[in-house]
Amino acid sequence: MKYQQLTDYIISLIESDQLRIGDQIPSLKQFQQQLKMSKETLLKGLNELVEKGIIESIYRKGYFVKTKDIHHSFRIFLLLDKMNIMREQLYGMLVEKLKKNADIDIYFHHHNYKVFEKLIKENLGNYTHYVIATFLKEDVAPLLNLIPEKKRIIIDLNQQGLTGEYSCIYQDYEYDIYHSLVKLKKDLAKYKKLILIAHSEAIHARLVIEGFLQYCAEMKFPYLIQSEIDENNFQKGNAYVTFSRYDTDDVALIKLARKKKLKLGQDIGLISYNDTDVKEILEDGITVISTDFEAMGKSVAQIILEGKTLFKRNPTKVIQRHSL
Repeated sequence: MKYQQLTDYIISLIESDQLRIGDQIPSLKQFQQQLKMSKETLLKGLNELVEKGIIESIYRKGYFVKTKDIHHSFRIFLLLDKMNIMREQLYGMLVEKLKKNADIDIYFHHHNYKVFEKLIKENLGNYTHYVIATFLKEDVAPLLNLIPEKKRIIIDLNQQGLTGEYSCIYQDYEYDIYHSLVKLKKDLAKYKKLILIAHSEAIHARLVIEGFLQYCAEMKFPYLIQSEIDENNFQKGNAYVTFSRYDTDDVALIKLARKKKLKLGQDIGLISYNDTDVKEILEDGITVISTDFEAMGKSVAQIILEGKTLFKRNPTKVIQRHSL
């Protein structure tokens, strides 16, 4: 591409120390005279260098050298809702797969719309790719649509209302819980009632509930949906499915089982979302429905490295343990 002549030229000036960090690069007019290119072509080249973090644009002043680290092809804007063990698995895989080719800047919005909006708008045009997990109550589609479609990679939640040919690696919550419960059908048979603990503030609660209801209807399984563990109907023969953000429901359930001298995995069943090292050993092991966040990271890296567009459901597995 013609604008590549400009990017190569500026990079050569930086590599040879003719331009140092903080130096202003020549103006568009100077480049036009020297390289005989149109303003539009020159701007494409400059924008590519801005996206890679090599230069920065300062309003009404011009372009300045930002770094001498010019060997990475990509600059990634990674916006997560929070950091936890699952997000660490995703981030670790991205770093492993992209460390030779990309710089990754990580941000967090903590489910706060104003923070989300500020981070998106302030960083438009500064990166080659935008990898984003949403999980906000507000409609963030208009903000995400500001990002060029080919640079937009949505993870974990299949955010609705987006336009263009963008990439998305998502959990299919409805599909996952239904098929996971089908796999656990034999283990569930010894229980009398299946209880889903679904917090109303969870963005994906509706999808989990739909898959749960489908299973219970098809299997004619007595069920209940609650927002929290209720001691009043906590009794032998109940099996619970929990997906609270900080696993507080699992703790409450285990405490109640001990209080009422009911044995987990015999009198009371427990299926929890998202595997952790603690769940592997807690109460001799908690049965989990867990998406593969490392696989999600691999898919995102593949999209970036191969320059492709990918829209796919992330694999989810059931790990059967003592609690069921």
